[in-house]
Amino acid sequence: MNERFVDGYLGYLLGQANHALYKDFDAQVRAAGLSSIEWRVLATLHDSEPLTVSQLAHEVLSKQPTVTKLVQRMCEQGWVELSACPDDQRRTLVTATTAGRKLVRPLIDKARAHEASVLRSLGASEKVALRKLLAKLASQA
Repeated sequence: MNERFVDGYLGYLLGQANHALYKDFDAQVRAAGLSSIEWRVLATLHDSEPLTVSQLAHEVLSKQPTVTKLVQRMCEQGWVELSACPDDQRRTLVTATTAGRKLVRPLIDKARAHEASVLRSLGASEKVALRKLLAKLASQA
């Protein structure tokens, strides 16, 4: 039997790998009271300098209007704070609050453990190579 197109198609394989990585971990995110996009926002901001809404939208793989509404809600919950960019008052900077960092810190640890579990079948050099290749592909986006 011939190999099916999707069995070798990079987009499909990356999607399948993404699903394998998040399918079990997503339940832990929900148990912590976060949606997947709230998790991505807090995971991005927890050890980051303040980001503009557009930078944050790019990093969390979402549209800017969606992230704008989301960070406003997250601000109301006390997880992030918004401030005007000192260089351009029209731009809004987003920062994780102490409460947001405290909420996401245990999930960061769980994410690392989950990732290690998912990648346990790979050797150390394969893990390094995989990260480098994925970073290279992502930088082209």
